[in-house]
Amino acid sequence: MAKDYRSLIKEISSYSAEIRKLQPEAMQSFHALAKAAGADGALDKKTKELIALAIGITQRCDGCIGFHTKALHALGATRLEIAETAVMSVYMGGGPALMYAADALRAYDQFAAPAP
Repeated sequence: MAKDYRSLIKEISSYSAEIRKLQPEAMQSFHALAKAAGADGALDKKTKELIALAIGITQRCDGCIGFHTKALHALGATRLEIAETAVMSVYMGGGPALMYAADALRAYDQFAAPAP
């Protein structure tokens, strides 16, 4: 069965909200780190998101692929940029990364398509 990245990140977000209620201080710290790390600096936000996607692919993290691909689509990344990032991930992560690289392209296509 194909993965539905829109549903996947919606479900993860729901449970993350529950964790945020149970552990607000830790989750605020995590979000502050994410915001600071992702801010424009020597590298722009899109470049940082491409790096995050590559790490998500090599670490085989469906949620990472979903969230970072959605962010990349919103930042104007192209399908070709996703594919190039995926290929670098396969180069660094081998065959298992290829399986998740294909999913990153699938996730991009889902976020680029009109919402159902």
